[in-house]
Amino acid sequence: MSVTARPQDERWVSGRLAVGTAHTRLICVPQAGAGAGAFSGWRRHVPPGIELAPVELPGRGTRQDEPMPDGFDELAERLLAGLTPELTMPYALFGHSFGGALVYELSRRIAARGLPAPVATLVSAFRAPHTPPSAAMSEASDEGLLDWLLRNGGLPEELLAYPEFLHQIMRPMRTDLRLAESYLLAEPDPLSVPLHVFGGADDEVTRADGLPEWRHCAGAGFSLTLLPGGHHFPHTDPAAMVAALTDALARTA
Repeated sequence: MSVTARPQDERWVSGRLAVGTAHTRLICVPQAGAGAGAFSGWRRHVPPGIELAPVELPGRGTRQDEPMPDGFDELAERLLAGLTPELTMPYALFGHSFGGALVYELSRRIAARGLPAPVATLVSAFRAPHTPPSAAMSEASDEGLLDWLLRNGGLPEELLAYPEFLHQIMRPMRTDLRLAESYLLAEPDPLSVPLHVFGGADDEVTRADGLPEWRHCAGAGFSLTLLPGGHHFPHTDPAAMVAALTDALARTA
């Protein structure tokens, strides 16, 4: 008889790294189509006192054989159950792009359940949840989606030489984009913890001029930081991104 793993029994963190004696756990949720390995470039820049806890979503990386939940709510619930054991020390939630939607929603659900609150919620390159998506790229043709990803730094051009691998990674990418596009709140829901938002100055996917809308989702402190680069600025310059996060957390303390 087969037994289906419960979310709290699944391995949701992969590649954990603590520098020195950690006082804050930084739980990081990746962008659409990516796994915990998206944060590998951050490892050499993590300052003392921080534990990096990259999240591995189903359907990628070490969990590539697991099916992705069908809806955003189901994924958020499973992620919350899986990460609850991680909330045993001071922690912050960081999410990039699709991951930004997930950590904001996680913060809402953590507050609703009376679980230990994060010291801060850190959102990167995602629209404010009460503003609709500018485009439905999940419905684009394979050719259109691939072109969009290449133009915005979502895929390196070198992968064009490996069509079978491209086909494999496009499936979770399209699923994640569909879930991200479906996330829309009727009105802002201010968080009871500090909210720090980050954007790329040249981001054509999540434009910088829309990010101030996040202020309406902040009920306990807000900051907006723009960094050089396009949509994937946290990974094109990991040193700058980690420094900006560290500064935001220091201001929160």
